[in-house]
Amino acid sequence: MIGRRRRGQRSERGAAALEFALVMPFLLLLVFGIISYGMMLSLRQSMSQAATEGARAAAVTLNASQKQTEGYASVNDALNSFGVSCASGTLRRGGASVGTCAVSSPGACTPAAGAGIQCVTVSLVYNYRDHPLVPSFPGLGVVLPETLSYSAQARVS
Repeated sequence: MIGRRRRGQRSERGAAALEFALVMPFLLLLVFGIISYGMMLSLRQSMSQAATEGARAAAVTLNASQKQTEGYASVNDALNSFGVSCASGTLRRGGASVGTCAVSSPGACTPAAGAGIQCVTVSLVYNYRDHPLVPSFPGLGVVLPETLSYSAQARVS
């Protein structure tokens, strides 16, 4: 009887290693997917905040010639943690052009808010598929968006 048990145990030798080798690629895909998607969502939230803060800063600046400058400065402050900056209508990360940014001069609100009311609009577009924050992992490109974009508008006071 003892000999039979040992033979049965020997035949299962290496089964755990084989099962681990079969499951590991899916586990890695899941972990890298969570990390990649989380970083993308974090950037999207920062873009939302950057556009909103940029529009607000431009709208409340009293000096009309400084409105756009203040808007761009606020956008840069909000995106700085990702190494993204906005200058001359271009979003840059690590010296490469990764999208577009715009702070409009005060103009008519969209949709129209009434006669004589002006708004400042900030628009950001980041080409995420071409410039992801984390290195691409095979198979994740299908679930991540091609571009991240956000636009915000604030009434000029």
